[in-house]
Amino acid sequence: MRGLETSVVKLRRKVFAEVARVALWSENIVGDTEAIPYRITPADRPQYRESIYRERAIAAERVRLAMGMPLRPEDRPVHITSGLSEETIAEAYYGSPLMQVIPSACEKCAVNEYLVGAECTRCLARSCIGACPAGAVSVGEDGRAVIDKEKCIRCGRCKAACPYDAIVHRERPCAKACGVNAITSDALGRAAVDPGKCVGCGQCMVHCPFGAIADKSQIFQLIRAMREGGEFVAEVAPAIVGQFGAASLENIASALGKLGFCETVEVALGADASAMEEAAEYAEKVLSGKEAYLLTSCCTSWRQLAERMGASGHVSSAPTPMISTARMIKRRRPSAKVVFIGPCPAKKLEALDPKARSDVDFVVTFEELSGIFEAKGIDPSACKEERLASAATAAGRGFAVSGGVASAVAACIGRLCPGAEVGIERAESLSECRKMLALAAKGKIGGCLIEGMACPGGCVAGAGVNLPVVRGREAVEELARKTEIKIPLR
Repeated sequence: MRGLETSVVKLRRKVFAEVARVALWSENIVGDTEAIPYRITPADRPQYRESIYRERAIAAERVRLAMGMPLRPEDRPVHITSGLSEETIAEAYYGSPLMQVIPSACEKCAVNEYLVGAECTRCLARSCIGACPAGAVSVGEDGRAVIDKEKCIRCGRCKAACPYDAIVHRERPCAKACGVNAITSDALGRAAVDPGKCVGCGQCMVHCPFGAIADKSQIFQLIRAMREGGEFVAEVAPAIVGQFGAASLENIASALGKLGFCETVEVALGADASAMEEAAEYAEKVLSGKEAYLLTSCCTSWRQLAERMGASGHVSSAPTPMISTARMIKRRRPSAKVVFIGPCPAKKLEALDPKARSDVDFVVTFEELSGIFEAKGIDPSACKEERLASAATAAGRGFAVSGGVASAVAACIGRLCPGAEVGIERAESLSECRKMLALAAKGKIGGCLIEGMACPGGCVAGAGVNLPVVRGREAVEELARKTEIKIPLR
């Protein structure tokens, strides 16, 4: 489902665009915000649900999240804009958890069940019955196999034994996509997010086919802050290449200028700095034999997972590229507001960390930025190219794809310690990251740099991207190939 222009994707972007329009142009914020659900569902016939009233109720919750506010209570009437006037630019807009399940949108998908489909041929062998160790499969009145849900132990042997693949395994999509088992159920059987386990990667959100999960946004606060004036600098993540059609980095910089940003800086510059720091740390700790392994630090969700699994002491002390770049900007422009634009919802949580709060002021995803461009009527690919102040290396730009971080660090180690052997282990997806960390903790992995990426494919597969993962990777790798300086020189 990733990369497809589904109704869920269109609806999310429509909400972002409507919220951005209110922030940009409205002189009656309360009235115009309350009207958004009616603009999304303007007719008497529903577009996505069985009722226009349910559609509008869900849209109202989406609007609140897009404005950085919590969901409304289910047991009393509350206006869409209730609490908006209390929000200020300096406050943290993300209550825990970042990912929110909209109760009225959740369809209570089966958590884990096996069903016999119409493909059952009433075969003579009855392999499904013979394979079931719990006696849960029997023959129904119509001759087809039937599974008793009360007896079923969900082992999957019946499915494996069926020669016609007539048995279906249903799993809750959001739970299946979550690599840290953070999806639970509420008292009514609807999905819920366990804040003690969630690391903000957003994979549950992009895999929910009903659009019942959404993250909070800061686009409203950002636009209102920019309307008040001051310096705003955009730092763009390496994965931004290709995310806005044919727009180049220079086109995007020009488009951001039209929004009011005084400068656009590549986060790949911070990635170069992080690669050099991690290389020096690897040499000092792993090559010297002081530690068995070093974990990369750039992926926020991976780092949170490592901390929760007791491996925080092995995480590189190098700041993430987002933080490194922000600090570079603030050294030059102390009064500027730094806005990180990237593919990852988890960066919103990272920016709220007390250690980073003074460095990064706002975080928006590529998807959210698309809504702002739409509201302002800006087509990045049609903007005149604007020369970037400084260019990053191919190594830094390659951080956006799986394997790119480890390759960059290894190249820097080769420059720092010529001839040194660098062991590299990689894991993509949080479930694989958990396995990797468990093996490392047991001493089964050693003498290496371990790269962890929460999203399969790396940052180009983040929950806030506009582009299919494969195309995003191709765009990043193409730019890296064209980049003249391959690795940081110092």
